[in-house]
Amino acid sequence: MPQLQLIEKTAYQPAAPEITDEESVAMARAVVNLFAKWDLTDAQASVLLGGLSPRTWARWKAGSIGRIPRDLKARLSNLMGIHKALRIIFTEAERGYGWIKRPNETFGGALALDVLLAGELTDIMRVRRYLDDIRGG
Repeated sequence: MPQLQLIEKTAYQPAAPEITDEESVAMARAVVNLFAKWDLTDAQASVLLGGLSPRTWARWKAGSIGRIPRDLKARLSNLMGIHKALRIIFTEAERGYGWIKRPNETFGGALALDVLLAGELTDIMRVRRYLDDIRGG
C-alpha cells in the first residue's frame, strides 16, 4: 500500500488578481458612460449594479464615486468584459451598444438585457461567457 506524503504548505493566491480601488473607480466611471450608451433607466442601472441606491447612482453620474465593495467590483469587471467583447465582435460601435436590446436565440429569444436584469452576478457572467465564446476569448 502506498505511503502518504506530506505536502508543503503554500501561501493562498486568488485565482484572479484583486481589483484595486483605483481600477474599480475607473470601471465605475466607464459603466456610467456605458449605461448611457445602452440607454438604461436608473432602475435598470441599480439592478445591474447589485441594488445600488438611487442616491449613490446619482452621485456616480455626477462623478463622485466612493468606496466600492468586492461584489460590486466583480459586477463592474464583468460589465466591462461584456463591453470589451461587444467592441471586438462589432466593428460599428452602435451595433454593439444596441445588441443587448435585440432578441437572442441563445437566451430563448429574450434580450441579453433581460438576462442581465435577472439581477444576479451569475446572470451577468452568463452573458459575458456567451460573448467571450463568440469572440474566441
